[in-house]
Amino acid sequence: MSIYEADTIAAIATPPGEGGVGIVRISGPDVWRIADRCFKALDGVAVSARAHGTFAYGRVVDSEGAEIDTGLALVMRAPRSYTREDVVEIQGHGGAVGMRRILRRCLDAGARMAEPGEFTKRAFLNGRIDLVQAEGIFDLIRARSDRAAIAAMEQMEGKLSREFNAIYDAFLDVAANLETTLDFVEDELPDDVFSGIADLLDRTFRNLDELLDTWDEGRLLREGARVVILGRPNAGKSTLLNALLGFERAIVSNTAGTTRDTIEESFVLDGIPLRIIDTAGLRQTDCEIEAEGIRRAEAHSLEAHLSIYLIDASQPLHEEDRNRLEKLDPERSIIVLNKVDLGNESRITDHESRIVEASLLSGTGIRELKKAMAAALEKGADMAAAPHAVISERHRNLLIKSHAEAKQAREYLNRNVEENAVLAAEHLRSALEFLGQVTGRTYHDELLDNIFSRFCIGK
Repeated sequence: MSIYEADTIAAIATPPGEGGVGIVRISGPDVWRIADRCFKALDGVAVSARAHGTFAYGRVVDSEGAEIDTGLALVMRAPRSYTREDVVEIQGHGGAVGMRRILRRCLDAGARMAEPGEFTKRAFLNGRIDLVQAEGIFDLIRARSDRAAIAAMEQMEGKLSREFNAIYDAFLDVAANLETTLDFVEDELPDDVFSGIADLLDRTFRNLDELLDTWDEGRLLREGARVVILGRPNAGKSTLLNALLGFERAIVSNTAGTTRDTIEESFVLDGIPLRIIDTAGLRQTDCEIEAEGIRRAEAHSLEAHLSIYLIDASQPLHEEDRNRLEKLDPERSIIVLNKVDLGNESRITDHESRIVEASLLSGTGIRELKKAMAAALEKGADMAAAPHAVISERHRNLLIKSHAEAKQAREYLNRNVEENAVLAAEHLRSALEFLGQVTGRTYHDELLDNIFSRFCIGK
């Protein structure tokens, strides 16, 4: 049974476009009446009379009984469904028009169009999942690498939630023990009562810090990284893009200035989804189109997580390169000395950025460059460890706020405990409030709207 007054919702649950099968999902208290009006099984047994987990084969019909499509109706009875409500999924032939017709029939029969993420929102409100698990579902849908998918699955299955809940329960114990002391006069309390509270708080801090340490990895898996390729014309930028992707994406020519605009492609490196951006050659020019391409290249370099700067090592270092190298952030840059098979005249040996020698036409140096890219991007993240659930930006922000409140409580405990116990307890209550918002122990409508509005309609 639902813990809130809900109406019945419906939506197409499969991606738009042509496909072998399309699904319209219906969930809510009026699902049986709606399903019986829309779907007629060939064996004559109504959908509402069928057992949980069974299929019926039949026809989707309009209000006059005319056939819209043929297919299956899957029966899921509360609470053994995704939303913990009664659910019916009508499976018809894939295709945008056919799916819209089935959905329109369900809406005409009494269902309401579902909002983005409303099925998952109901799963949360009905206690099927918590907010962290709901976000894991979203992460799995958007996963762009095997590692990201495995991490999302762990999150969906509750591993991350258990860690958050353990910290919450520990803080709750500290707060309860501390508030208990407020009912006693000082002489009635054991000598070690406050030191025991402080020790428990310190242990919980360590667990909280361990979770915070997973944020860099979580950011890479969820958001990926923007990598921009920079350099003067004919340094080998387009050749590098093609070598990383493994196919001919960019036109390679001996004519300088072939690339006028940015070229972007997706690429996965060591489980990290990347957005590789090839840019126009950097040089002084009177051509308005080329100048705009150079402006875009510079803008991308400012936003990139990593810049790869290519230099034609077979030629003495150009003044343009020298000026650009001085502006590179060593923490976010790799210098590639290309064409070293023709000689290394660049004389770059002491720059703070990572330096890779390469001959991109022959593929020499690509492996070393990928290692350097991974090392630069994985800084602060343990990508060598087995895939595991990791916190998101939302989790991180709430953990930082909770940590700050709990730290303030700890500082009060370090002072005159008897005088500051009330203030310490107040800060611990605030720490619990922020922690509760992570999993949904405490929530407000704005928080739920922010999370579930990112989902597609039908999920």
